[in-house]
Amino acid sequence: MFSLLYQIFYQPLFNAFYATLFFLYDYLSFNDLGVAIILLTLVVRIVLYPLFHKGMHHQTVMQRLQPKIKEIQNNHKGDMQKQSEALMDLYKEHNVNPLSGILFLLIQLPIFIAMYGLIRGLAGVTVLPLYSFVVARPDVNDMFLGLINMHERDIFLIVIAAALQYFQGQYSLVRMAKKQEGEELSTAEQMGRNMVYIMPGITVVILWSFPSALALYWTATTAFSILQQYFVNKSLAKRSA
Repeated sequence: MFSLLYQIFYQPLFNAFYATLFFLYDYLSFNDLGVAIILLTLVVRIVLYPLFHKGMHHQTVMQRLQPKIKEIQNNHKGDMQKQSEALMDLYKEHNVNPLSGILFLLIQLPIFIAMYGLIRGLAGVTVLPLYSFVVARPDVNDMFLGLINMHERDIFLIVIAAALQYFQGQYSLVRMAKKQEGEELSTAEQMGRNMVYIMPGITVVILWSFPSALALYWTATTAFSILQQYFVNKSLAKRSA
């Protein structure tokens, strides 16, 4: 099963990303591998933007419906069938599917795994699973802006990646509905708030063991995610105005 998924999803995506990366390296990045990684990350984020937008829209609507969802759950505590019917009517009224968030994640997951594998492969952590017709490129400029070797750990990039992870978490909290004084947070909401502080630490731990190519990708994808989130928020604010 794993071998089949590898051949159908991972390897084709990996080779497509590899070929795109070195097209960008040759023609747009001034032969700078770090710049090419940033450009490839930007391309992937642009391609995924429609899914990102839909996912953010779904998440925002679900957050706004939380008070009504809790009210339905309280009103039909002893009757799960009526509770389910009332919830389905609510979702239908607002044109949302509670499983959409999982679907959006599953669609994006192979892309993110292939990108992660590509960066690790470029850093020499794993073997490059290239097709026979894809030419390997060992002769590249590994220096990012002439300052950072993509094959070595860089503390500066790790700190930036962790800081952006924290900022993204704080920015996401702004979108959450503000609680009235004395009102308890749900388990999911409390977990979300805790992750704002936990994720930067996890970022440092993970990136500390890898070359800076992965830290640069992590930094770039987090930065682009924040920008996309900003534009999605503006779009949703205009719709609700």
